[in-house]
Amino acid sequence: MTDHDRTEPFVDLPVEPYRGPEGAAAVTDHAAVAWHVSFDRSQRRSPLFAEVFRSFCDHVRTGEVRELRIGTWDELGDHGSEEVVALLCEAAGRLPELRALHLGDIPWEQSEISWITQSDVTPLLEAFPRLRRLVVRGGGVRLRPVRHDALRLLRIETGGLPASTARAVGAADLPSLHHLELWMGEEEYGADSTVDDLAGILSGERLPSLRHLGLQNSEYQDAIAAAVATAPVLPRLRSLDLSMGALGDAGATALLAGRSLAHLETLDLSHHFMSDEVMGRVRRHLSALGVAVDLDEQLEEEHDCEEGAEGGPDCDCVRYRYAAVGE
Repeated sequence: MTDHDRTEPFVDLPVEPYRGPEGAAAVTDHAAVAWHVSFDRSQRRSPLFAEVFRSFCDHVRTGEVRELRIGTWDELGDHGSEEVVALLCEAAGRLPELRALHLGDIPWEQSEISWITQSDVTPLLEAFPRLRRLVVRGGGVRLRPVRHDALRLLRIETGGLPASTARAVGAADLPSLHHLELWMGEEEYGADSTVDDLAGILSGERLPSLRHLGLQNSEYQDAIAAAVATAPVLPRLRSLDLSMGALGDAGATALLAGRSLAHLETLDLSHHFMSDEVMGRVRRHLSALGVAVDLDEQLEEEHDCEEGAEGGPDCDCVRYRYAAVGE
């Protein structure tokens, strides 16, 4: 959590699952909690998500609600979030104080991230012009270039971010955005972007207030690091997150050789494939600048070998790195 996040009055609200009319009646202050609305797949005769959400709107004082978390919906992997997005947009007039929305607030034990099928989330930004925080989790997240004057945090957690979505973020006008976090993912799960698709973001042209940038969980993390190293957006950042991906010596070296990093407070490079020698250089360089760097989870390349030949000195098999989150 960045310092900017801590200034938001609703960030640390306790989560209150919506359990029906009686549960809602037991909550005295409907603005003091983050409401979690979800389809309960554990019950054989559980109401469909649309029924649960309409009940929520009828029995919670929605005019007071500041934070809403949407969990599972019907047939999570087979049906996208289109209906959920439509229901939220229809209810926008009943949620005038909504400032934080998490679509796909579903823990790992309930669903792998790429089994959560998302859709176009642009209508949410259009329907809620006062929204400050939008977090979307799942696969197939789509976005169109849009202007939104209030949004301060956008986080897309995915095992496979479409190139069109990365380009749309860079083409969107988000003058108040302080915190941007994109999980790029793996090609197997729909990640088809290249570093060129991040050009709009790295230019910073439409992100004048950006202070935290996370371009994470990428198979091409070296290319991202090299591009960030000379990007126009870099000098205005206070924190940079290139974690969870396939970062190696080439990307880390490019980062050290680029623009000064002295203005950063934190740099997260965890889950990486750097050698001990380069990792030591990174630590010494950034420590001298006063930058707190996270180099946890040093990994070794995997080997695609025949049985019995794994990783030997004469092994000529394919070696590969991997992102932290795919499926």
